Parts: sequence; structure tokens; C-alpha cells
Amino acid sequence: MKLKLLLSITAVYMGLLGLGFIFAPREIGIGAVPADAPAALVAYLRVFGSTFLGIAVLNWSARKAEPSTARRAIILGNIVGFSVGPAVDVWGLLSGARQLAVIFAFIHLLIASAFIWAWRTSMSARTS
Repeated sequence: MKLKLLLSITAVYMGLLGLGFIFAPREIGIGAVPADAPAALVAYLRVFGSTFLGIAVLNWSARKAEPSTARRAIILGNIVGFSVGPAVDVWGLLSGARQLAVIFAFIHLLIASAFIWAWRTSMSARTS
């Protein structure tokens, strides 16, 4: 997968998650966030939404960037974020979290793998 496409897909994905957490935190957290969730929990989830929107903008802005230290840092940041995600999802499943976490673990693992491939490709292009 081309890095431009990967960054575009993840920008849209993170943007949708961000908007969901900001404007519909109970719905996006179905099975994890109670319908009568306290206002403090809803506000807390909205903070995550703003962070996801920031990552979406970063990835969208970087999709046409030329090879550089900054682009490699963006790839590395995505590798870390999308690799830790599945580990946290599995941890949650083992702790009794909603079964829907399996789907997100799989999606995040696929995305992390794609970014690892992009990282390896960018590093091999640097050394050749």
C-alpha cells in the first residue's frame, strides 16, 4: 500500500473516531459507555476525540510530504499508536471488556503492519 493512501485512510478513520467521540460518545462507546454515563465520563471521552482529530489532521497533512525526518517521525508515531492499540484491546478483553474490541484490535493491527511496511520501505530507500 502506498504511504499516501495509508495516511489518507488513517486520517479519515481517525477523523471519524474523533468526531464520534466528540459528538456521540455514548453511541461510539456502545457496550462500554452506559446510556446514563456521568457528565465527567462523557467530557473525558470528548478529550480523546480531540486528540484523534489532531492525528487525523497530521496524517492528512503529511500524505503528500516528501521523504524527510518529519515524515519518518509521523510514520513512527503511527506505528506506536496503532501497535499499542491492539495490545490494550487484548488487555481489555482479558479484563472483561466488550467483545467489539476484537474488531478494533484487528483493524489496528492491520494498520500498524501497513505502517511498519511503510517504515521499512522508507528506511531501505534511504540506504540505497
